[in-house]
Amino acid sequence: MSIQYGEPDMAGSYGVVDSFPKDFGYGGDEAGIDDDSSASADTQPRILLMGLRRSGKSSIQKVVFHKMSPNETLFLESTNKIHKDDLSGSSFVNFQIWDFPGQVDFFDPTFDDEMIFTGTGALIFVIDAQDDYVEALGRLHGTVSRAYRVNPHINFEVFIHKVDGLSDDHKIETQRDVYQRANDDLADVGLEKLHLSFYLTSIYDHSIFEAFSKVVQKLLPQLPTLENLLNIFISHSGIEKAFLFDMVSKIYIATDSSAVDMQSYELCCDMIDVVIDISCIYGPIEDGGAYDKESLAIIKLNNTTVLYLKEVTRFLAVVCVLREESFERKGLIDYNFHCFRKAVHEVFEVGCRTQRNGDVGSPSFS
Repeated sequence: MSIQYGEPDMAGSYGVVDSFPKDFGYGGDEAGIDDDSSASADTQPRILLMGLRRSGKSSIQKVVFHKMSPNETLFLESTNKIHKDDLSGSSFVNFQIWDFPGQVDFFDPTFDDEMIFTGTGALIFVIDAQDDYVEALGRLHGTVSRAYRVNPHINFEVFIHKVDGLSDDHKIETQRDVYQRANDDLADVGLEKLHLSFYLTSIYDHSIFEAFSKVVQKLLPQLPTLENLLNIFISHSGIEKAFLFDMVSKIYIATDSSAVDMQSYELCCDMIDVVIDISCIYGPIEDGGAYDKESLAIIKLNNTTVLYLKEVTRFLAVVCVLREESFERKGLIDYNFHCFRKAVHEVFEVGCRTQRNGDVGSPSFS
């Protein structure tokens, strides 16, 4: 394994940008957030985490966005009030996560569903697969029905959680049963158009990061363009698979059009951990960060596979999976990468201008 820093600038390349503007991502350019609430916090895009008590909502949030060890989550206390977590200052993921207590009562007069669901990008309902989920399905039905009537544009996601303790057959059967019951309940009240997405998740493997990646991608209007750019990049570079990662959360915000192999995704996640850990130990302290514009890493596996990581912005990196013989053309790969990085920057610059000008719709590129 070799990890390198201090890549020389390429002739004719664009100036490296340390970060995109604050409003390049999900439409929010708010400066900060007060947990008690503020005008800017209320208008910032958000993801809601809902479910019954002890279903694993807070554990998911801590593991994905705060690098908590799964074993440490055993000591988390139950959530007893809405916890708002602003992620825009330390990650590409530019929105809030609202963690709701399991005992939330929609019929409580103090529950303002208009305020809660208006402006929400995604609602994630967590179901404990190791428990009797009949009550959870009833709460899911009430939650999504009410949210849909307030804001039909919400993406509804169901995490069938804690599946690490189930056999493969039991996982499939549980997912099928939850899917059938949930959709039947919606059809009974005339909400057939309401679409639910289902994921099998666990904090003890990478399935929770994979599921959150899918959720975040639906909130990113630039996703089709990013996928197209990645397709062009890998096809001209001899690369088998490429992910555009948020370095903080290990969520991939885009990948090329080929199918995602979980083993490759897990290797890429592990590579990010290695890069950050070694950078924290041996990186220059005066720069104040373990990951910067000169960060890159190369890991050669014993099966002739090469993992190649390169910085895109101070929050994003491309991690590529390719064969050792293809990596012999590293100069071509680096040139194509610089073209890709410049194009990614331009994509989000156009998005910023679109938002500032109040234009409708996401930008398109040829």
